[in-house]
Amino acid sequence: MKKLIYKLSVIAGLVLMLTSCEKDFLEKPIYGVLAADDYFKTEEELQEGVFACYDVLQWAYNQDWNSMYVVKSFPSDESYAGGGSKADQPPYQQLDDYSYTSENKPIEHSFQAMYFGIMRANAIINTAEGDTPAKTKMIAEAKALRAYFYFELVSMWDGVPLRLKLPSPAEYAIAKSTPEEIYAQIHKDLDEAIPDLPKKSEYSPEMRFRMSQGTAWALKGKAYLYQKKYSESATALDKVIQSNEYGLATDYSKIFLKESEYGIESLFEIGYVSTAGYDWGNFPWASRAMESNINWQLMGPRGDYFKSGTSGLQGGWGFNYPTAKMAQAFDAEGDMIRKNASILSVADLRSKYGGDWTEDWTKPDPVWGMEGYFRLKYGTLAAETDGPITELNYGTNFRLIRYADVLLMAAEAKFLAGNIAGAQVNFDQVRNRVNLPAKVISMDAIKTERRLELAFEGFRFLDLIRWGDASNILKNQGFSKNGNFAEKHKLYPIPAAEVNNNDKLIQNPGW
Repeated sequence: MKKLIYKLSVIAGLVLMLTSCEKDFLEKPIYGVLAADDYFKTEEELQEGVFACYDVLQWAYNQDWNSMYVVKSFPSDESYAGGGSKADQPPYQQLDDYSYTSENKPIEHSFQAMYFGIMRANAIINTAEGDTPAKTKMIAEAKALRAYFYFELVSMWDGVPLRLKLPSPAEYAIAKSTPEEIYAQIHKDLDEAIPDLPKKSEYSPEMRFRMSQGTAWALKGKAYLYQKKYSESATALDKVIQSNEYGLATDYSKIFLKESEYGIESLFEIGYVSTAGYDWGNFPWASRAMESNINWQLMGPRGDYFKSGTSGLQGGWGFNYPTAKMAQAFDAEGDMIRKNASILSVADLRSKYGGDWTEDWTKPDPVWGMEGYFRLKYGTLAAETDGPITELNYGTNFRLIRYADVLLMAAEAKFLAGNIAGAQVNFDQVRNRVNLPAKVISMDAIKTERRLELAFEGFRFLDLIRWGDASNILKNQGFSKNGNFAEKHKLYPIPAAEVNNNDKLIQNPGW
């Protein structure tokens, strides 16, 4: 069960032992905690350590209102940061219009979270012995998770310090490795992990949050795609497609609901629950140990002005509004199935559901970033939460890798490798699911399909960068229309706190 997954990960000794990536922390003795060499002797201990690695994914998406989702999404042209005004949550507004610096807290927390995950994985990889089949599988999980954490880092920051063991104080300050070295380690970890990882179907239903062979192959294919190694990417992604472990869900509108968690289309997702029973008195505001997905409440339509009617959408705190440009992209393709599952217009709220939006959204204050649309995908849906306080108990999982993305990555890789016929097959599969007419494949067609299929899932900004389209498309960005993508924005800044703490760490260009 999802709650079990994360409760085990906060065992005090284990967490203290494994989260030591800050220099000042490393210089202090930790009393009453087992040394890493004395842990992971049993399968139970090793499982606790592996679950602690997954735990990082969960709290990375709600720590101090900072999340990887925010950092990847707000600089794109899909949505605006939103809020009550341009002064509401300044770090979000900075992401929205490219005024962010190396001091930006969401960026800092995202970077650090990945290293927390890496340190936890390193403790397992360097300490545990695969002397039983179960231990061998869990060591493989740790390697696959380390590969995932490093992919997040290299795709966003390029070269970063490559840490493969728990550092002593004297070893903390190291220089960046090249992106080629980071990618080489990603592939090495995945190659070593894949033979020992279970297939998704070999996990019990409550354990399908865990790394599988399909997840690892998909990550390998994605890494090759970002490296522009298209033939290798296609080969890896075909391993997923030919495994017969995955498929496209019939109803696109249900993919992101609780009823579809870990379903046929899911390769990897972050689990949350709606049963923690949080209220205003017991919600763990200052903790990383949240069991619910508070992000979706944060990003629901501002409740002061939103009347749901029969839409099923509840009021939230007013961040992450879709752009009108995103709605127009659905219309231009005639893609009503995905549009109706992804966004709701003020006009439809009123005419179809008897709801209302009581502020004039054509005026910027007191609502900021609103152009007449709300998100339904990852929306504040009443059916996705539970009492006693519904605002605090959304249980919607975050989908990190799903099969439609695999098919579109495979289509892109095959197209760029010259396998046009194979690319067309994978491309058509995604369009056929939403009843769109046949379309001859091209890079422009692939880009459009990814934009519509994966809207609001946190992929668009990095896609635009790797395609070389960001400078052209992301002009006059942000609700203030004063943000312009520049050369330096091709990489996120290394957090100033990290540079200041590591005298061998060089800041990314332009920052």
